Amino acid sequence: MSANHKTIIVIPARFASTRFPGKPLVNLANKPIIQHVYEAVKDLNLPIIIATDNEMIAARVKEFGAECRLTSADHQSGTDRIAEVVQNLDYDLIINVQGDEPFIKIEPLKELIKAFNDPSVSVASLMHKLHSPSDINNPNNVKVVCGNQEQALYFSRSPIPFNRDKNSNVTYFKHIGVYAYTKQALLEFVKLPMGKLEEVEKLEQLRFLENGYKIKMVETDYRGIGIDTPEDLEKANLEIKPK
Repeated sequence: MSANHKTIIVIPARFASTRFPGKPLVNLANKPIIQHVYEAVKDLNLPIIIATDNEMIAARVKEFGAECRLTSADHQSGTDRIAEVVQNLDYDLIINVQGDEPFIKIEPLKELIKAFNDPSVSVASLMHKLHSPSDINNPNNVKVVCGNQEQALYFSRSPIPFNRDKNSNVTYFKHIGVYAYTKQALLEFVKLPMGKLEEVEKLEQLRFLENGYKIKMVETDYRGIGIDTPEDLEKANLEIKPK
């Protein structure tokens, strides 16, 4: 882990999810989803704050012993929520772990932090290989293409690159929405207007690329099971191992 950065993990947790209202408080194997996320990352031994706009979530978080900050309910995204929490705190590297990633692992987070040993890196995120055509063509799986230095060139819901000649050695990568940013890059990002590509694809990370920021991509074996819908919760209940 980078010894040069004061690092904090912030987990945004919103109650009013369109597809799954109240999601952070829904039980997965007898614990709320948000508690699973917290327990999955606490072995990194970094400060952790759960950022929410909801009193019920805040109360439940305090019950299982985590630190919680209430934020404005007006934020458009978890990134805005995180920026509100950290703007007056003395940390210079922020890890954004989504509140619906109960299976997040420690190792990919360590690799993400390690990327900042390169002082030119201000934003980093995770990706893993996609293999099946159905996964590659699924618009809910966001694809990323990178340059030679593993910096993101573009993110899309479409299969990219387009395999015109049906070449068998084309590799596709899925973007996993776990981010690390310097505090400066984060606070600059949330002041930028929504970009045209971001609006079309509905992918917030394109705002960084549209404004000239580089995103360092870190390849991982971690697959991630984000819980966006009740159906995802059913799958997660099949995956989870009793502790």
